[in-house]
Amino acid sequence: MRSRSERWAQVVLIVVMLLICASVIYPFLYMLAISLNEGADAAKGGVYLWPRSFTLANYEIVLGNEVIRHAYLVTIARTILGTLSSLLITLLAAYGLSYKRLPFRAPIMTYILITMLFSGGLIPLYIQLNHLGLLNTFWVFIIPGMFSVWNMFVMLKFVNGIPEALIESAELDGSGPFRVLFSIVVPLSKPMLAALGLFTAVGHWNDWFAGAFYVTDQQLIPVQTFLQQLLSASDISAVIGSNTNQEALARDSAMQNITLMSIKMAVVMVSTLPILCVYPFLQKYFVKGVLIGSVKG
Repeated sequence: MRSRSERWAQVVLIVVMLLICASVIYPFLYMLAISLNEGADAAKGGVYLWPRSFTLANYEIVLGNEVIRHAYLVTIARTILGTLSSLLITLLAAYGLSYKRLPFRAPIMTYILITMLFSGGLIPLYIQLNHLGLLNTFWVFIIPGMFSVWNMFVMLKFVNGIPEALIESAELDGSGPFRVLFSIVVPLSKPMLAALGLFTAVGHWNDWFAGAFYVTDQQLIPVQTFLQQLLSASDISAVIGSNTNQEALARDSAMQNITLMSIKMAVVMVSTLPILCVYPFLQKYFVKGVLIGSVKG
């Protein structure tokens, strides 16, 4: 039986959590309402949780724009390739460094740790990418992020926590390092890989910086860079672009109610929903992976 003070503490905790949830959910609902409302009507104010004058015209403009559709393809491609390549390269490094008999293991670990604590800065990185021929190419989104020092140390901690008897028994049966990796280490590391993969995928999906500074070709910009350009735009022509028949839009009375703000909200929703849909499928692995990574070893 809980005491009165414990019950009051539970009530206060629930109220605080509900307020935090409301503060997180409300901006999302507000943007959704604006994106589904006629822009001219939303500009008058008073739209908060649901659209007052419902329309899909904002999404028709966004999803019908060729630049946005291509930006989506770039974002999806970089998220999938970037996440898989980062997990593979980082796991290979962590697995190799887990062998205590590895030659020069300590100096290699020290060198990797130094790169996590200190960096050359943006200008040296830009010069390096230029010399490597990665600027203004799709691979500028993939190659620089293939190795994560932080993720490597998390993976190394997890791999070191795997019982050595499993690995030794596999080696006695004639399994080589790669057979041990993909037959023992990877299956046991699924929760950890799912958690780190989710973090990596979200980082790729939300990254606008690389597209803004390392790419000049509009056919290579990801959707978040397009959104960043849109948020700083001053007129709707930046969204409609040259590939849309503006006379046809002018003849359509529904399209005449479009505003830059309503288009911005539609782009934000379209760029946010896909990555949110990934969380429910990885939630059980995510929670388990975070807990394992915090207590292993």
